[in-house]
Amino acid sequence: MTDSNLLKVAIGQYPCTPEPSINLATAEDYIARAGAAGARLVLLPELHNTPYFCQREDPAVFDYAEAIPGPSTERLAAAAKAAGVVVIASLFERRAPGLYHNTAVVLDADGKLAGRYRKMHIPDDPEYYEKYYFTPGDLGFEPIDTSIGRLGVLVCWDQWYPEAARLMALAGAELLIYPSAIGWDDATDDGAEQARQLAAWQGVQRGHAIANHLPVITSNRVGVEGEAGTEIRFWGHSFVYGPQGETLAEAGDKAELLQAELDLHRTETLRRIWPFFRDRRIDAFDDLTRRYRD
Repeated sequence: MTDSNLLKVAIGQYPCTPEPSINLATAEDYIARAGAAGARLVLLPELHNTPYFCQREDPAVFDYAEAIPGPSTERLAAAAKAAGVVVIASLFERRAPGLYHNTAVVLDADGKLAGRYRKMHIPDDPEYYEKYYFTPGDLGFEPIDTSIGRLGVLVCWDQWYPEAARLMALAGAELLIYPSAIGWDDATDDGAEQARQLAAWQGVQRGHAIANHLPVITSNRVGVEGEAGTEIRFWGHSFVYGPQGETLAEAGDKAELLQAELDLHRTETLRRIWPFFRDRRIDAFDDLTRRYRD
């Protein structure tokens, strides 16, 4: 193993305020701190420029959206270049009038826009009314090439779909990356249910790491957001898993700059001794493209 196989990564886990300018300054601060600590990749939470506005349906909220490239990508690109890190940032993209996406952008260490991923799976659940705001992504499950490797970037609700992780892996992704915004409803979720939800969230992503022999990097926000009676308590617990699902780093439920070091060579080693890709029965998987087998 050589040092070129090692990659230090960081996650910015923090609360988001109602003021976008403050949130963007917070993102810049975390990027600078991560770069100073030696990280080469920084992941920010989902929709970090704003409060989590999908708790209600309000046409005025579309004013938060912006073009990509645009003002936020310009500032984040400058921060990425100054720190010498690759940044994954999650933004509310205004593509055209009436056409909006939940989009993760990848800014390379030289400040250039390496690519974007538009969230494919859009939830519509109590207090997560994302279908009102976001058009499903149309860029597919394509890794983004950067100076540190091929990044399989997905977004939050995509976490629950092993097909998405597998397609990224089959396209050559070297890491699976999920900016997220997920939490509890204190009014309806008791302690036991909260524990089950957190364990499920972590467990499904640990499975993605194991089944594809890829590290998984997942961010979350923290803090309580929303109006009385419909608040979401974002539970934090951002994490980095290794390619056997081992926990390399995990945050608590407070603001934190989480860091971990990955050995990228382990994917090759593991796939030689556990050749899941070799043994896939692709001749028998046609039904995966059906909604359900009646």
